[in-house]
Amino acid sequence: MLAQVLRPLVDLFPAADHPEVVAGLGAPDDAAVYRLGQGRVVVVTLDVFPPVVDGPEDYGAIAAANSMSDVWAMGADPVLALNIALLPADMPPVVVTAILGGAAERVREAGAVIAGGHTMDQKDPVFGLAVIGLGDEDELMIKGGLAPGQHLVLTKPLGSGVLTTAGKRELLPPAGLSPAIAVMRRLNQEASRAARRHGVRCATDITGFGLAGHAMEMAKPSGVGLEIHFAALPLLPDAMTWAERGALAGGAYSNLGFHGEHLRFDDGLGEAQRMMLFDPQTSGGLLLAVDEARLEPLLADLRSSDPEVACIGRVVEEPGIRVLAGS
Repeated sequence: MLAQVLRPLVDLFPAADHPEVVAGLGAPDDAAVYRLGQGRVVVVTLDVFPPVVDGPEDYGAIAAANSMSDVWAMGADPVLALNIALLPADMPPVVVTAILGGAAERVREAGAVIAGGHTMDQKDPVFGLAVIGLGDEDELMIKGGLAPGQHLVLTKPLGSGVLTTAGKRELLPPAGLSPAIAVMRRLNQEASRAARRHGVRCATDITGFGLAGHAMEMAKPSGVGLEIHFAALPLLPDAMTWAERGALAGGAYSNLGFHGEHLRFDDGLGEAQRMMLFDPQTSGGLLLAVDEARLEPLLADLRSSDPEVACIGRVVEEPGIRVLAGS
């Protein structure tokens, strides 16, 4: 669907005519990248989504962390942000203030600044940010460029889609969402900086397409395949329990429809375990590809900011994704 939407734009802005665009329509990535000169680049992205939790402050904080994540996934750091607030006209001012305040706190924590934004009346609330980042061209991390033998590292646990779905269906008490909220609020800032320190140049962040979808976005342009070990996947507390009880978001089934044909599962993996690969994440972690010699130093560096970080598999030559039951 996205490729079909972008096709007319690709024809209007051919990559050969715009060499200053390092990442854009020609090879879509997590954010657009424009070459400034003298080795510096500007990274631009935007993202919005409806509430995934009840607390307005948490909603704003998660939306901000999610919006800035694409800049970190590209190997840059956010410097400027604009609010995009499509909110009901009758939303209580205290709720609006809490949403904006939650976002502002996360942006300030990242060392960036909110300099304005755009608001519009809308029945169903949608909020997010447009974010501008700066970075060094030789430190950029892109989705393509994987090489067989590299290891896959995931910095945050999976399962936020399952838990927020259980919460929306009033199956999960508010306290049960606390671990997911904490992870979704967590910035990918330190993970991105650690990755750059250890020479990572291929990365993406795990969001709405789930682990399977975003992993395929890395593997396909690289002309390689992936081997993922289910037992090694970091999962949020009780995520598998609720997946087995059927608390699966509609987006998980959409992701299965889009990407399921590219995955091969061990017979020992049940339906709930398989669907965890398609669970849509909000403000998920970074998926990094790292050379074997740098794997352990990278993991040791990441554990201070992302204690659940894990090596979940490796890059192989055979196309597609094979999911093994063991670690």
